[in-house]
Amino acid sequence: MDVSIIGASGDVGRQIAVQLIAEQVVASSQRLQLVGRSSGKSAQSLYGLRADLLDAYAETSPEIDVALSPEEVTADIIIVTTGATVSAEPGKALGRAELGIINKPLFEMYAQAIAEHGHGDELVIIVSNPVELGVEVFSRYLGRKRVIGIGAYQDSLRFRREIASDLGVRRQRVHAFVLGEHGENLYPMWGSVQVYGMDETELKDVVECLSQGRDYDDFRIDLLAARHELIKLLTEGKAEEAFALVYRLPPDLRTVLVPFLTFISGAKTSIATANAVVDLVNTIIEGREVLVAGQVSLKGECFDMDTVMGMPIIVGQRGWLQIVKPEMNDGDFNYLKQVATEIAQRIKEWYQDD
Repeated sequence: MDVSIIGASGDVGRQIAVQLIAEQVVASSQRLQLVGRSSGKSAQSLYGLRADLLDAYAETSPEIDVALSPEEVTADIIIVTTGATVSAEPGKALGRAELGIINKPLFEMYAQAIAEHGHGDELVIIVSNPVELGVEVFSRYLGRKRVIGIGAYQDSLRFRREIASDLGVRRQRVHAFVLGEHGENLYPMWGSVQVYGMDETELKDVVECLSQGRDYDDFRIDLLAARHELIKLLTEGKAEEAFALVYRLPPDLRTVLVPFLTFISGAKTSIATANAVVDLVNTIIEGREVLVAGQVSLKGECFDMDTVMGMPIIVGQRGWLQIVKPEMNDGDFNYLKQVATEIAQRIKEWYQDD
C-alpha cells in the first residue's frame, strides 16, 4: 500500500518517514509521498529529506516522491501531521482552542482536495491536533469510516506500557484502553485492563493496587496537582527531580504526565508519536482486522453520542468497521458523556464562523 505524509517536513512527519522505511513497513515496491507547501522552507527541506532517506536506506527504500500542493496528494494511507502544535513553554495553556482556529483551514484544504482528486478508498490517520477536529473535518468530506484519530491509540499504548512496567511484564501481555479526548480529558479505563496469564481474582487485586482505588474525580484532582508540581520543578531548572517524581506516580497518571513532561522539557514527543503511527500503519498494511482505540466520528453509534471521541474500534485496510461498546460502570458512562458534550461544543464553536 502507498503511504502519504502530509506535513512531512515537521518533527513528527520526518520521524514517521524514517520509521516507515527503517522498519520496512512501506516495501521497496511501494511508494512513500512526502507532502508539504510550495512556499517557505518546506519545499527545499522535503527534497533534502528525500535525498537523505535514499542515501540512508538505498537497498530497502520505497519509491519516494515529493508533493507540494493538496491536489497532488494520493495514496492508500494518508497520514496528517500538518499544522501548528501546542506550546511547549511550561506554565502556558495548551491552547487547543487556538490550535483549532489555526489548523481548521488546513484540514479543510487537504480534505477537500483528497475528496475531489483521490481514488475514493483512502484511509486517513489524523495526528495533528486538535485530533477531534481533524477527524470531524476529514469525516465530513471523506466519510467517517475512512478517518481515524491516532490520539486514543497512542494513549492506550502508553497506558499498557505503564501497567506492564509496574508488573514487570512485556506490553504485549497487557490489554487496556484510554478513551475520551486526546488531551486533558482522556480517560484511562481501568475496567478494560486484562493481563494475559492472570485469572479474574489476580487481575482484580492488581487493578485495585495499581489504580489505588481512586475514582475519576480523584484521578483528576491528583493529575492536576502532579502537573502543577512538575511544571514548578521544570521552571526552577530541576529536570532530574521532575522526571524522578513523574516515574513515582501510578500508571494512569504516568500515561498522561510522562509525555506532557517530555514535551515541555524541550525533547518533544515526536519519536513516540511516530512509533504509534507506524505501529497502526503496519497493522493495517498487514491486512489484519484488529480491535484498537482511536478517535472516530460516532454519529450516535455508541451510547447515542454524536461527536468525535476515542472509542474501541475494529480497524481493517479500508478503515474502521465498527465501534465496540466498552463495558462501563455509571461513573465511566457519566464522565464520557460529559466529555462528548464538551467536544461537541468545541467543534460547534470552531465551525461557528462558517
